[in-house]
Amino acid sequence: MAIENVTDKDFAEQTSKGLVLADFWAPWCGPCKMIAPVLEEIDGEMSEKVQIVKLDVDENQETASKFGVMSIPTLLLFKDGNVVDQVIGYQPKEALVDLINKHA
Repeated sequence: MAIENVTDKDFAEQTSKGLVLADFWAPWCGPCKMIAPVLEEIDGEMSEKVQIVKLDVDENQETASKFGVMSIPTLLLFKDGNVVDQVIGYQPKEALVDLINKHA
């Protein structure tokens, strides 16, 4: 399953079922650019366990504000619509895989 870009309009729907890792990011953010290929790798290897979505905080401030996102990248892990975990800043692949497996 490919990584999907989501908006304020479809965020709740996209994170309502199963395990979803939401990446709150912005195009000008250096660490966000560093984590993008890591997320691509995880998506390629773990798509049966987790769906990954990306939300541009500049264009979708309502959702970022709702979840109290102050720093990016912020990664929120949702399970059936509820936040079950959160990490802020660049994370190595192993840390994100462990985070996903903990809740899968």
